[in-house]
Amino acid sequence: MKYYPAFLKLEGEKVVFSGAGDHAAAKIKLLLKTEADILVVGEDPSDTVLAWAKDGRLTLAQREIQICDAFGARLVYGANDEPEADARAVAFGKKAGALTNIVDNLEASEFLTPAIVDRDPVVIAIGTEGTAPVLARKVKSEIEEMLPTSTGTLALIANSFRPMATRLKSSTERRAFWKRFFFADGPKALAEGGTEAVENTLLTLYNDAQSDMPKTGHADLIGTGPGDPELLTLKARRKLHEADVVLHDRLVTPEILELARREATVICVGKQGYGPSWKQEDINALLVEHVRKGHIVARLKSGDAAIFGRLDEEIDALEASNLSWEVVPGITSASAAAASIGASLTRRGRNSSLRFLTGRDVDGFAEHEWKALAKDGSTAAIYMGVNASRFLAGRLLMHGANAATPITIVENASRIDQRVIATTLANLTADIDSAMIEGPAIIFLGIAPRRINTATLAHATTLAATGA
Repeated sequence: MKYYPAFLKLEGEKVVFSGAGDHAAAKIKLLLKTEADILVVGEDPSDTVLAWAKDGRLTLAQREIQICDAFGARLVYGANDEPEADARAVAFGKKAGALTNIVDNLEASEFLTPAIVDRDPVVIAIGTEGTAPVLARKVKSEIEEMLPTSTGTLALIANSFRPMATRLKSSTERRAFWKRFFFADGPKALAEGGTEAVENTLLTLYNDAQSDMPKTGHADLIGTGPGDPELLTLKARRKLHEADVVLHDRLVTPEILELARREATVICVGKQGYGPSWKQEDINALLVEHVRKGHIVARLKSGDAAIFGRLDEEIDALEASNLSWEVVPGITSASAAAASIGASLTRRGRNSSLRFLTGRDVDGFAEHEWKALAKDGSTAAIYMGVNASRFLAGRLLMHGANAATPITIVENASRIDQRVIATTLANLTADIDSAMIEGPAIIFLGIAPRRINTATLAHATTLAATGA
């Protein structure tokens, strides 16, 4: 990050523009939204600048800039669209101790003017360090659609109520109070009854929050998908951001955890095959403990919480304590892995059913209906199967499976370090050993990849043969 974003207080401060034509007008228009004292110095002013000067919104001097113009200035802009004139203006500004900017000249500027979403006093600045102004405009447009024009009005009214809101006992209560105001009751009151109704709504919400009724917590059991934060559902993102406490599995990626609030307590409660792990009963107890304290808890599980995620055990623990919960489904790793190799999990004429299997269960290697799985055309998505691959291949071959049955292994599905291994049932164990898989992997039985990206591994035995 080359540029540190900050909001500069310009109330009563002097801002100087060298240049009064159309090139300067767009930047001047932004500064007119502030309470700065604007001096524009330049010959041949545009009609827009003349109109602003006539209305008293800025001071106009129709001449070249002089060093005395920059004295006492906080900002000095070179906006002549003429290199020598702009360089002279910036030199005067630097001598006067002002921050300087040449419009549309990134390298010669000490600061940049970002794209701005204005919902005064809510102001959002969007910068790309000058690299992608088209992208900045797109982001600006999307944020403007997301934030209604009433946002600023609600923020102004809320500001007058902040001293009273600080009397609420905890940060959790205050956050719940403001969340209900800004995203539910406040906009409705403003639309139906104007500012007076909004003020009455604030009092009602405050009295409700001050009541002696015990505050109830809640648990959201969230499937975070295979790892790519873009595959999170909108609901999952919102629930994660609202949480006071985040309990997450080991496979939940750092990029997803970054979406939690900075104030949230984040605890890893992961399990690891053949490694240090949290006991499920300890996870259940911790989940119940935080919800009982009135916390909003986001319990993050990789993939979909309902597929090999021990979801029922955690719901049972919450229900046994009469605590509130909700399941937020996620994209399971099999779906993401299939999408990444361009394969369909079902296909007319090939398979009309699909099995989701685990390579391991609480008793060790998991037993399945091997005779049915060994039939031609059978397909399955096998989770936690890497360390059980010798057992899986042995059982299938023992029950008559074709040794040439296609197998696809997708490691770290959807992530930047994803790998794809295309092999056969006969070579499954050898290829897994050669590939030295360390990340979470899905094994597809009976499904070959339609595509393998150049960055992925086409056949693990090739890797072994080259000594890589």
